[in-house]
Amino acid sequence: MEATTQVVTAAPAPVLAAFIDRYVGYRLAGFEPGVHRGLPSRHMTFIVAVGPTIDVVEQTDPHQAPGSYRCVVSGLQASPAMIAHNGFQEGVAIELTPLGCRVLFGMPASELWDTSIECSQAQSILGDQLADAVQSQPDWPSRFAACDRALTAAARTESLAAPELSWAWNALVRTGGTCSITPLADRIGWTRQHLTRKFTAEFGASPKLAARIIRFERAKRMLTGTPSYISIAQIATTCGYYDQAHLNRDFAELAGIAPTAWLAEEIPSVQDPNADEARG
Repeated sequence: MEATTQVVTAAPAPVLAAFIDRYVGYRLAGFEPGVHRGLPSRHMTFIVAVGPTIDVVEQTDPHQAPGSYRCVVSGLQASPAMIAHNGFQEGVAIELTPLGCRVLFGMPASELWDTSIECSQAQSILGDQLADAVQSQPDWPSRFAACDRALTAAARTESLAAPELSWAWNALVRTGGTCSITPLADRIGWTRQHLTRKFTAEFGASPKLAARIIRFERAKRMLTGTPSYISIAQIATTCGYYDQAHLNRDFAELAGIAPTAWLAEEIPSVQDPNADEARG
């Protein structure tokens, strides 16, 4: 069987757009069974499986037992999760920013830092409705519409992070993780130490670590989406690293593997812009 990859994206309903960047429907078939890496990202992990469960064989926290999930939710992370597959994967990834954790689950994203749970553990009604609704739909538009209905019903848009923290998070994302932390604190009118305490309590990661994760994610996307004549050293410079060695060190710490080795081993993923993509 020939390996095939389908990735379809769609924007969420307007009421959800402040904290969900997009939906990504994915279907990978015909690959050799194996394990792939769920890597750190500026988004929380929020994936609804279609068909087989999402089988995490190594969690980001080594003290957490492996788990199988119909609808998995995880906070931000600074290490990879190892996910087993039988050569077939299908589901909808909801690109939830940590600003939306309070809105959907009534808790700061820090509560789920480095932790994976079944969605129903965070929000029982939403978890069951979302998994059942997406599983029962025959095509991507109807699956995305089911996500809109379930998430809109669950959203409590008055449950927001402090505006200073929302601004700081968005500033880090907007600059690709390259802005310095002290100017962020100065702009808000807080000390750097106070910003670090409040930011970590809300998101689980310090501003410095969050910036590293955001910068790493940008580099990872460029590695898979840039022509081969663009060197890793050039990508490192573009993403704000001192040099290629700096990128390699961050990759080793956050992905557990060197960039070239990751590119060689990784099957296409929902974050791979080279996958065949049809936009909904």
